[in-house]
Amino acid sequence: ITAGTLHTYPGFTHEADGPRFESELCRALTQRTGFEAVMRIRCTRGMRISNFYGNFFVRGTDLLALPNCTSDSVFAFDLVHDEANVTSSVVTVQSALLYTSSEGERRIRVVTQAIPVSSLVSEVIGGVDADTVTSLLSKQALDIGLKTNLDNARNKLQQACVELVRASKEGDKPRTVSGYAAPPPMQQHQPQQENESKPIPANLRLLPLYTLALMKNVAFRGGTDIHPDERVHAMHRLTGMWVADSKHFVYPRMFSLHDMGPSAGLPSAAALDEDDISNDKVAGRDRIELPRLLSLTVDRLASNGIFLLDNGLDMFLWVGREADSAILNSLFGTNSLEGVEMSQIKLQTSGNDFASRLQAIVSALREDNTPQTLTAKVTIVREGDHGLESRFFWHMIEDSASFNGGTFSYNDFVQFVNSGGQGGPPGPSRGPPGAPNMPGQGGGPPGPPGPPGPPQMGQGHQGPPPPMNQGYQQPPANRGQPGPPPPMSRSHQGPPPPMNQGPPPPMAPQQMQGTPMPPGPSSGGMPPMPGRPVPNQGFNPQGPPQPPMSGGMAPPPPQQQYGLQPPSGPLAGGVRSMPPPPPAPGGMPPPPAPQYGRGPPPPPPQYR
Repeated sequence: ITAGTLHTYPGFTHEADGPRFESELCRALTQRTGFEAVMRIRCTRGMRISNFYGNFFVRGTDLLALPNCTSDSVFAFDLVHDEANVTSSVVTVQSALLYTSSEGERRIRVVTQAIPVSSLVSEVIGGVDADTVTSLLSKQALDIGLKTNLDNARNKLQQACVELVRASKEGDKPRTVSGYAAPPPMQQHQPQQENESKPIPANLRLLPLYTLALMKNVAFRGGTDIHPDERVHAMHRLTGMWVADSKHFVYPRMFSLHDMGPSAGLPSAAALDEDDISNDKVAGRDRIELPRLLSLTVDRLASNGIFLLDNGLDMFLWVGREADSAILNSLFGTNSLEGVEMSQIKLQTSGNDFASRLQAIVSALREDNTPQTLTAKVTIVREGDHGLESRFFWHMIEDSASFNGGTFSYNDFVQFVNSGGQGGPPGPSRGPPGAPNMPGQGGGPPGPPGPPGPPQMGQGHQGPPPPMNQGYQQPPANRGQPGPPPPMSRSHQGPPPPMNQGPPPPMAPQQMQGTPMPPGPSSGGMPPMPGRPVPNQGFNPQGPPQPPMSGGMAPPPPQQQYGLQPPSGPLAGGVRSMPPPPPAPGGMPPPPAPQYGRGPPPPPPQYR
């Protein structure tokens, strides 16, 4: 609503977070800002804007209220057809921003963009930029996730990627439905096999990778290992991120430091162009040369290595157990991190060649075109430190994870996309590709044997789930999960409850024989057994079960009618009364009828 930005500092300490907080606060106070702004976006007749994304307040169908607007503000929108055909050769989109400058001047800024129109799918697909599509998809999925749930948001990302890749492979096949272009039907099996063999166009080859990274991002990933504050912060930052920033936030960069070349961390002497900058070969205003980039999988980690991971907001420095002692001494002033209190370890920024080059790389990754350069916070992660390693492994998106929609590895997801979305994700019992490997089995020379490798993406259990329901357990209340009901006539597997300790409680006629009745919830009613939901009624081997009463309470025991003997045959409706339960082994037999703690009642007078 305020069009501002959100920053979080978990576990704030002045030594670690102070420089970063100071630089971000200074940037927010000194950057050029427009106040009391309103923005209107219009487009050519035949098109319309359906949704807006960003931090703002919607005043009208095309008017946004912005209490403040800075150079970091980002707004996105969906442009859809309002009419069947567009007669013009271009579609024009115009935005007008009316604001008050910091000097008190009322100004207006107008931006107009003309987009060519084509009836060929190949031309439209050829103009698609994977980075821009990923940024827009992230904002669309965030809107769905906030309105419904994260499962629907991940399904939206997956479906959009599959449909876009499918359309790019099918080419220019004219087909319209109600005057609108539509993809061809998918009933034919042979064309589907042909599409699987076709390669993904060059400009869309990274789209499956970025889509999988979005599904495993902190803003969308499932599981209970993410604090709500962290998820909200990620959602807010992703909503207002520009294309270049969101690219690195979605798919972080991981550099290998222990084997970087002698020119890494120094200004590049070669002539460079924009492609070198976009390919992450150099960074910063001084064109600092960057180390070798690695794919985001634990197979690239090695126990004798040091790796730097940057997602645009946070930096992690992963240090292996068998890292070179000379490099450790240059960075931390110690030959080993084993048994050292990590809160006392500080990253050196000068004093030797290696530390100076690393500091130049860290600073260059935070530099941009604005004069206010942000200071990065580097979190040191020691191999085997499970608390920090779990956060580090959130970013290993090419490995499979344990939450719903995250069991895809990168190879699995590419096959899924190429098949047009046929099939489903791997099952949860399938181990991820790097789980049984130890650090040192890829990306560098193998180190000495050590303990098993870190879990994937914060997973704790990689194999099939442990066996459940061995012995009697109290069934959960109202799980609502379909499944076959457990056998009701067999006795329970656990030890029998103690019998005949004190006067027996009143027994309901629908109570199961041989199976103890678990205590019901406080709200009344017996919880259903695991599996298929079962109404709150007992099992009667002599006839059908009695229906439950209103409110889910069990029916009361049958009352004896005065002047009549208790019936022993079938009752009205074909229900036979419950015979007395058998005597427990080694105990006294139960009473023949409910006695409620007193003797049999005297025979009442008979009314005829």
